[in-house]
Amino acid sequence: MTTRGARWALWLALVYAAPVPILALGQGTIPVSQFLVMMAATIGIVVTESARGAMPLLLVVFGLQVVLYTAVHGAVAWLFTRFTPPVVGVLVAAGIAVGGVWAHEADFYEDPFRAMASTTFEGRSGTPQDDFDPASWHPAPVAEPALPFARTEWRAPCDAFDANRQLFWGDTHVHTSYSFDAWGQGTRNTPRDAYRFARGEPLGIQPYDARGRPLRTVRLDRPLDFTMLTDHAEVMGEVRICQTPGLPGHDALPCRIARRWPLLGYAVINSQMMDEADPVRYGFCGPGGRYCRETARRPWQEIQEAAEEAYDRTSACAFTSFVGFEWSGNPDSSMIHRNVVFRNEVVPQRLSNYVDDRTNEAFWRWLDESCLSTDDRCDAIAIPHNSNLGNGRLFPLEMADGAPLSREYATLREKIERLLEVTQHKGDSECRAGDDPLCDFETLEFGRMREQATPWDITEPAPLSYAREILGAGLVEQARMGVNPFKLGLMAATDTHLGTPGLVDEENFPGHGAGIASARLEIPEIPDDVRFNPGGLQGVWAEENSRDSLFAAMRRRETYGTSGPRMVVRTFTGFDLPDDLCAHGDFASRGYAHGVPMGGDLAGAPDGAGLSIAVLAQRDPGTESRPGAKLQRLQIVKIWESDGRAHQKVFDVAGDPDNGASVDRYTCEPSGPGYDDLCTVWRDPEFDPDAHAAWYVRVVENPTCRWTAFACNARGVRCEDPATAEGLLVACCDPEIPMTIQERAWTSPVWYTP
Repeated sequence: MTTRGARWALWLALVYAAPVPILALGQGTIPVSQFLVMMAATIGIVVTESARGAMPLLLVVFGLQVVLYTAVHGAVAWLFTRFTPPVVGVLVAAGIAVGGVWAHEADFYEDPFRAMASTTFEGRSGTPQDDFDPASWHPAPVAEPALPFARTEWRAPCDAFDANRQLFWGDTHVHTSYSFDAWGQGTRNTPRDAYRFARGEPLGIQPYDARGRPLRTVRLDRPLDFTMLTDHAEVMGEVRICQTPGLPGHDALPCRIARRWPLLGYAVINSQMMDEADPVRYGFCGPGGRYCRETARRPWQEIQEAAEEAYDRTSACAFTSFVGFEWSGNPDSSMIHRNVVFRNEVVPQRLSNYVDDRTNEAFWRWLDESCLSTDDRCDAIAIPHNSNLGNGRLFPLEMADGAPLSREYATLREKIERLLEVTQHKGDSECRAGDDPLCDFETLEFGRMREQATPWDITEPAPLSYAREILGAGLVEQARMGVNPFKLGLMAATDTHLGTPGLVDEENFPGHGAGIASARLEIPEIPDDVRFNPGGLQGVWAEENSRDSLFAAMRRRETYGTSGPRMVVRTFTGFDLPDDLCAHGDFASRGYAHGVPMGGDLAGAPDGAGLSIAVLAQRDPGTESRPGAKLQRLQIVKIWESDGRAHQKVFDVAGDPDNGASVDRYTCEPSGPGYDDLCTVWRDPEFDPDAHAAWYVRVVENPTCRWTAFACNARGVRCEDPATAEGLLVACCDPEIPMTIQERAWTSPVWYTP
């Protein structure tokens, strides 16, 4: 054996066995040989599918890593064989090769790309039922003229009915394994599983063992009253094809990569189909994508079937399910997403999606023509979310041709979009950090989702990325043309990708989807990106827990959102409300008699009248083992238009912002005073009867531990001892990562028109 031969043998052994860091797509290391196979597979998609998205960037990063590490291996082999006999080099190469074989067999490498257990679902159908007709499942609805809302479905009247309305809790932003980005992160839960969880049953989540058994189980400590699942309409058919053996296209290269190397498939497919201005369907979808569109009808039918099974139509009214989906436009990573809430079981049987309908206006036209303007019982609203990651494109102030917004545009938008999701897993969207001292709350530093992975290319969130800016722009537009296109109530949701609606517990937060990359395979030290959060809940004031009653409340915007706790919040606004509204036990009945609730409208103040807002807030009672935090203060946020510009101001109206309350980040024990309830009637000292304005209430709790503190404490991190904060746990001692939080609620505004 010559020195050159020994050098080549050692180099090849190193290439086969030596690990390479994954700089592009997550934690862990893998051998160069496997890295080359994945790179070849990525090139195969680019060649066969003319793919775009992140793939060119991935290939560049892959290529640079391969060149760098093979060069390093070459240098090591050259130096070693130069100073040792050839036989020693050959023996060392053989030892490395044997070790590499053992490492492959023993899963020694921490490989975030390796396949998950049971990535397919036997027995699922890709053929839609041609006779599928939910409207025929029940008798025609019976008119009930005495109700304050229209009954559009057949059901028994609810035993628990209150004309002054009751508070119901729900989550209307939930993804299951029917969404690609949930399945790609290891989620196996179905729509039926998600509804069972919402009603209080335990549910297993990833990671799964080799036999497909979940290694973690979660459960709500308090069931929800209502839930809507919002699986992505985009690539719904492609997901079914890739998941289901035997369907045409199941063995196409993109599907093989998604199953064999889920993280690579997630990055490649998600970037191409869900993060592009002009996505193109894969070749296995057939001419014009018809096969994937047709296949998508079956999972949509199953979603409707699951909602029907979960809905309690008896007089007990124990649980309400809504049929819904998410329209997920993401042009150039600018989120223009909406969740669609259908009122009853009568829904379109083909969904709009961004691949086919690529503008806001195209989506609204589809919803109007396929539902709102039909002669059947179909009714719906759309809820935009993540304006903080919309790069200003979710709420544009110009038409596509650059002209000012038209009255027709504003009228259609106001008809369809009634609520705004103000907070969820991917950050808070209430106000820009710095607008007031409490605005730096779960605020992301980037303005587009892809910037999560490109810290060198972070952009400041664009104008109209936050609710206050959006509400203010709506007032300006109303003053200009007489219609407010952004007249949006506020609510919150989780956006869970685990199929776990309402899972907002900070103490036991398991992550959003799989959380970080390796959570598909193991229980991670930190369950999620530390910049994200568990999400929120929606509170709805409705007469009863039925679809019609809850939907009517959402349409009139009598809703509010919280960052997770279930504090009770009620507001009424009017001209000179009674000062003693808080003094008696009839807050609601007198409030309705003298004013309008959250989400309402006032117009034309009488001469000399002032504007009053009555606010009642009660702390989240929690559970016997974990009571809710005490309240700290009530604030009223005022937004108004003057001289063609929007203005804002925050008023502290009850409680004590300087009460000295705090929490120990290591024990999570709270200290200091607070309030079980707060109630006040506040008069706007700056009310101008000639100015367009809006007001909403913010309720703030005392400080408590954030999920990051619970996760770090559970792993024994003490920042004074660096040895306890290694690896992912270094985030536990990063001063930029909050360990405490002041949970809060935001009510829908009330609008005033001169």
